[in-house]
Amino acid sequence: MDTLKIGELAAQADCPVETIRYYEKEALLPEPTRSSSNYRLYGERHVERLQFIRHCRSLDMTLDEVRELLRLRDAPEQNCGEVNALLDKHIGHVAQRIVQLQALQEQLHQLRAQCEVEQPARDCGILQGLASLPDEMKPANLGSHGGGCH
Repeated sequence: MDTLKIGELAAQADCPVETIRYYEKEALLPEPTRSSSNYRLYGERHVERLQFIRHCRSLDMTLDEVRELLRLRDAPEQNCGEVNALLDKHIGHVAQRIVQLQALQEQLHQLRAQCEVEQPARDCGILQGLASLPDEMKPANLGSHGGGCH
């Protein structure tokens, strides 16, 4: 029976209300039933699905990847080969991101080395370096493998 209001679902899943509404809009969560007062009412299936989504997101999976995993999860008799392939592809994205983050770390170390002592900001090598990074030192887009930006 669907008895949880959206705030209760949010508290139980440790998820902001706005995120729940967004997942509903994106059709990741099934539409809730409505009370006679038109409040959204959620049940255990919503809690479980929201926890699944949140776990996927904590692993840096895109909404498209989550959507695909939910589709496969909703077809329990289907072979899990597609799940394996999706996860293998995601692991590849994570490996690529790690390489990019290591390059970023090296760039930050190089930048930090430009200012070894405290001095007036006008003479700070870091600030000067940030204003004129050569192309080879400019960081790559390190957003999610979906091409995002922080």
